[in-house]
Amino acid sequence: MPSTIDLRRRIRSVKNTQQITKAMKMVSAAKLRRAQERIFSARPYAAALREVLASVASRIGAENHPLLQAREEEKNIVVIVVTSDRGLAGAFNTNVNRAALNFVRDRGVGNVELIPIGRKANDYFKRRSIPMRRTTQAQQALSLETAREISQELITAFTNGELDAVYVVYNEFRSIISQVVRTERLLPLQRTWAEEQQENTIDYIYEPGPEQILSELLPKYVEFELYRILLESAAAEQGARMTAMEAATKNASDMISHLTLTYNRIRQAAITKEIIEIVSGAAAAGQ
Repeated sequence: MPSTIDLRRRIRSVKNTQQITKAMKMVSAAKLRRAQERIFSARPYAAALREVLASVASRIGAENHPLLQAREEEKNIVVIVVTSDRGLAGAFNTNVNRAALNFVRDRGVGNVELIPIGRKANDYFKRRSIPMRRTTQAQQALSLETAREISQELITAFTNGELDAVYVVYNEFRSIISQVVRTERLLPLQRTWAEEQQENTIDYIYEPGPEQILSELLPKYVEFELYRILLESAAAEQGARMTAMEAATKNASDMISHLTLTYNRIRQAAITKEIIEIVSGAAAAGQ
């Protein structure tokens, strides 16, 4: 049975840990609010971009554009794995890394390259014999400039025939307590915006021509899709960390209550034992 001194030290240690987890929860809540604002501010631009793409593509034969042409056989693949730089976020990083590893194993390691975004993905796949095309920290990648740099590199390699497809594995933000691991194809583009095409009631005059406009818009669409994925992952990370720290704070409270109860029982037993010894001694001395 532990002594009262050991229990006091353990209670003090758990209380200190509880203060840290509570502070981390508050910090994650503030960061989550900012991350949600960035996502909400980006959605109008994404909607307008899809609308323009649908309008232009409905007037020309967009199927022949290089970024829309799917390969018959995907031999050379790049997988972008988006994680965080820090842990203490529950299974946030583990789920993404495991999903990416399963995806690579299904495709075959020999024809797959990785672009890990985030220190956790970099550390995870560094210990495995999978070639890496480049590495980027999550904090540095959370910008439109980084998304543009990565997307332009991949678009050039795809149009030159060096790559057959590009996939992204990341956590999609649903709510504070819900993050879903998604595997999406970034290149060639999935024409989800084609479903939004509507009947053309207005005939526009394009300057320059619609083919050139589409050639300018499709790379920007790839760039913004990657940027949106980075924003989704950032918001999901803060939501996962906030949930994990809230659970850790609650578990610390339960542990403190249990340790305090054990401490009081041991202390009461020691007091009772001392009283019995005093009474026994007094009774023996009176005889």
